[in-house]
Amino acid sequence: MALHTSVRSTALEPRKGGSAGRRLLTVYGMVLLTVLLFGLFAVLKPDTFPTLLNFKLLTAGNAVPLILALAVTVPMVAGKIDLSVGYALGLWQVLALSWQLNGLDYRLVILLVLVGGAVVGLVNAALVELAQVDAFIATLATGQVIFAITYWHTGGRQVVDSDGRRAANFDALATWSLGPVPGPFVIAVVLAVGLWAVLEFLPVGRYLYAVGANPRAAELTGIRRRHYVVGSMVTSGVLCAIGGILLSARQGGVAQANIGPDFLLPALAAAFLGSTTIRPGRVNAWGTVLGVVVTTIGISGLQQLLPGRFYLDPLFNGLTLVAAITIASLASRKRLASAERHQVAATPSTPDTAQSTTIGSTV
Repeated sequence: MALHTSVRSTALEPRKGGSAGRRLLTVYGMVLLTVLLFGLFAVLKPDTFPTLLNFKLLTAGNAVPLILALAVTVPMVAGKIDLSVGYALGLWQVLALSWQLNGLDYRLVILLVLVGGAVVGLVNAALVELAQVDAFIATLATGQVIFAITYWHTGGRQVVDSDGRRAANFDALATWSLGPVPGPFVIAVVLAVGLWAVLEFLPVGRYLYAVGANPRAAELTGIRRRHYVVGSMVTSGVLCAIGGILLSARQGGVAQANIGPDFLLPALAAAFLGSTTIRPGRVNAWGTVLGVVVTTIGISGLQQLLPGRFYLDPLFNGLTLVAAITIASLASRKRLASAERHQVAATPSTPDTAQSTTIGSTV
């Protein structure tokens, strides 16, 4: 039976060889681009861009996008893609507020949202693994259902806490800080470090990469492929729930039904962009973080240079996503061609084959 995956990693590591400078540029080129972008905007807008205030604003505003990008990253490691993350984020930020307005304790609300995120991930996994629906189609469909539930729950209107019934401790989730670093961004970085540690140092990380690279080979080596795909989807759902909680706390008593999908494209762009750096050809946590940083610096700098151009945000994210997918695709094809050439060169020829080749060349 054929196995279908939405994202297939054809090479987990960059091939050895080539000049040290080329390898350095391949691995850390995105880091260099980040530094260059920051330097460029710092020179062009020295009074507003390289300031502590701008740092606080950018980190506070991009904690949720970073968490959502990590939610996209986990299934991609296992060879799947989850397009429901933005819609799920929108639902959880609505429910995190509206359930409090209905009288539930904020701690119970947080628990229910986290459980709900896991359930959504489990539903996605069931469609992908049990029903054998392609992950791209399955998660897009569940995303639309989640979007419909969000509109049904809110009636298409904002949820507003006009009476101040939400818990002050709930808002504190978004207002605390660690020195100059906003608390939500600290949480996002901790989650990124945790994901990096799991993927790089624990057996579950190696198994996830093996499943994403070659599901059939992973099964033949004894890896329970289905378990890891389900686990990646559930983890993605829980990360979406965490993002929804922080987003709801940050918005201060207002929740919008249509806000979730706006977070989807930046998350995808960051995850795909991250697969081209640090570990080229391998979706990785630090690459995803760097992808968020690059898009954040680029959008913020352009908005300060060209104020009032509201199209810059989706334009930059769209172009970044196209560039990231193109780079990853070209690099993947190059590695495949190189691997095939090395395999052909390493295959010893039989005497009959050698004789046939000699005869054929002399005729």
